[in-house]
Amino acid sequence: MTSILSAATLLAAACGGSGGPESSDGRIELTIGTFGEFGYEGLYAEYERLHPNITITPHKTGQGGPYHEALFTKLGAGSGLDDVMAVEEGHLSDVLAKSSRFHDLADLGPADVKPDRWLDWKYQAGLDKQGKLVGYGTDIGPLAMCYRKDLFQQAGLPTDPQEVKSLFESWDSYFEAGDRFVRESGGTAWFDSAAQLFNAMQNQLQTGFFDRSDTLVVESNPAIKQNWDKVTAAVERGQSAGLVAFSNEWNSGFKSSAFATKTCPSWMLGVIEEQAGPEHAGQWAVTDAFPGGGGNWGGSYLTVPTQSEHPEEAAALAAWLTAPEQQIKAFKAKGVFPSQVQALESPELLAATNDYFGGVKDGELFATQARKVGHAQYKGPGDGKIQENAVAPALQAVEQGASPDEGWRQFVDASAQIAR
Repeated sequence: MTSILSAATLLAAACGGSGGPESSDGRIELTIGTFGEFGYEGLYAEYERLHPNITITPHKTGQGGPYHEALFTKLGAGSGLDDVMAVEEGHLSDVLAKSSRFHDLADLGPADVKPDRWLDWKYQAGLDKQGKLVGYGTDIGPLAMCYRKDLFQQAGLPTDPQEVKSLFESWDSYFEAGDRFVRESGGTAWFDSAAQLFNAMQNQLQTGFFDRSDTLVVESNPAIKQNWDKVTAAVERGQSAGLVAFSNEWNSGFKSSAFATKTCPSWMLGVIEEQAGPEHAGQWAVTDAFPGGGGNWGGSYLTVPTQSEHPEEAAALAAWLTAPEQQIKAFKAKGVFPSQVQALESPELLAATNDYFGGVKDGELFATQARKVGHAQYKGPGDGKIQENAVAPALQAVEQGASPDEGWRQFVDASAQIAR
């Protein structure tokens, strides 16, 4: 979860830089930059106990946007980065485009850290086009579907997590169920935001906004237009609540029952519980089904910039933090879902339950969903900006009355501007 940045946090982030030189007593200070919640706070002290010569100074920023803006500013300046820098998957393509500024962790890191530590698609996404490992994978956000059981029941739809799977088998079945729900519920929206659906559909494609030569393919990849047509047609049929994700109105929509279904990466369960509040406990459910198969939304990587004065020690810290044992501890501390194969098989994770969602074994459910993600889609420089600054505004325009064709042209033109 994000929080409003305090002045002290901003000052710490502004002053943060690569670790200082080794002290006279042989101790080494390592700095690490993160944002949001990684579940690492208790792990730092443990690492220091295991490595008496290491002192860890964390620089934690509340929100990912300002954090990544500062990261790229410092990267361009050639100074000021921490020894270990976290990078969110939405910004990873821009880091991979500047991979010469980061160490190859396959060469620098501990020899026992092998690719099979991670799910294959998570590991592959951390490689640049030359096969350089720029980041060790941390968490992931495997996708399932959340829904309001009480609203489903009122509309005559099935409510049991096993019975609703057929509704979410494909995007066609999902939108067909949405038509029935809107009709039977008297006009309640089926989903929260068109952009939320489109981004999930986009990430399932073999080729995204860019091909591997970094050529923009928004107009030349017919699958993108097909997804656009499906989502905007559903908008025109009244299925979207038209809420901008993470806005105040979107937050309030959970409490006011403004929509019945929600694309649900693992971390979204905590968002729903916080925003919907205790009065809706037990009314939300989650099922291990997602239209079109598997998908992922979220997750990060730990990188070691070439600016670091202690790169080997920094790589060792990053490797330890992303080991399965530590990822289980982070999951228990903050609910961040692990990307490591061994962690996904942990009895602790598989036995985890969520009372708010009716006691569902959410650890087991999302471990199943994580294995349904088939490939790491290549994302060219500017991919995240296209999602945020081209897709979302264009779909919002359709939700506010623009035609799908008008929205599509806005999306195409804005994407071209970003890709220049």
